[in-house]
Amino acid sequence: MHTVLDCRGLACPQPVIRAKELLDSMAQGSVEVLVDNEAAQSNLTRFGKSQGYGVESRASGDTRHITISKDTSAKDAAAAPAPEDYRCDLPTTGLVVIIPAETMGRGNDALGGVLMRAYVKTIKNLSPLPAKIFFYNTGVKITATESDLIAPLRELAGMGVEIYSCGTCLDFLNLKDSLLVGQVTNMFEIMDAMAQAAKVVSPY
Repeated sequence: MHTVLDCRGLACPQPVIRAKELLDSMAQGSVEVLVDNEAAQSNLTRFGKSQGYGVESRASGDTRHITISKDTSAKDAAAAPAPEDYRCDLPTTGLVVIIPAETMGRGNDALGGVLMRAYVKTIKNLSPLPAKIFFYNTGVKITATESDLIAPLRELAGMGVEIYSCGTCLDFLNLKDSLLVGQVTNMFEIMDAMAQAAKVVSPY
């Protein structure tokens, strides 16, 4: 049995509560919960795993699909926290770096390119490191063009820094198939990360 539960637009912790009610009524099967924010996705994932259920997630546009699969081997639901105990906020991300152009500052573009190379290469010396770096507008040229910045960005990724490039920007500049480091993101994820960040910095 597979049931789709549309919880888009519902305030936390309602998605978890409704998913639990539906799963409790089933001997086995799966519930695909549709939500529109990262907090709900995080809570549903944590709830499903705490119950011993299988959990799979995927995104389609701004909708996140969390499929929770229950079988007879899942542990007793009473062992997990009550749905209303799940936090409705996400832990704040520490530092988020925003790079909206391939040059740093305004004025001379050649000088701006030199400054940007120095800026990107210096990020690894920050303590603590940024949690995420977002490239958008012409900044995506840095992640999708062969240069001496790809190696330091890959080094940052290896150190646990998440690197994202705006998909709309890559499409507009015909660079989506040329991405060399990190992954493609969308405006919701950029806005959400900036809203959750303890601090946002940018060289531009």
